[in-house]
Order: sequence, then structure tokens, then C-alpha cells
Amino acid sequence: MSCEHLVCAQCAHPVIEGRCPLCRANRERMHNHGFAGLSPALIGLLLVALLLLTLAAEHLLLGA
Repeated sequence: MSCEHLVCAQCAHPVIEGRCPLCRANRERMHNHGFAGLSPALIGLLLVALLLLTLAAEHLLLGA
């Protein structure tokens, strides 16, 4: 969902403009993507790094 077409119930202006505190808060809430404030790209990068670390650890354990 996008806030481009939403109208604020408090100030009756488009939410995307952020004219009142309620508009700004809702715009920030709607534009906050990801998990715990992390972007989806960063989450994907962390998952790939975790996979590589797991594979490296498995290779070291099996090779010893």
C-alpha cells in the first residue's frame, strides 16, 4: 500500500505531504520496510553471509 493517495483524517491533506504530526508518523510507518529497521537488501545479504559461514564451518568440521 502507498500513502500517495491517502488523505489524513486530522488535517484533510494528502499523507504524502506530511503537513501534520499524524501525517508524518503514518508516512514513516508506511515507508518503514524490512525487519527491525533493516532494509530487505541488507537482510538478504546477512542471510547469504550466514549461509557461507555455515558452509565454511561444515567444511572445516568434515575435513578435520
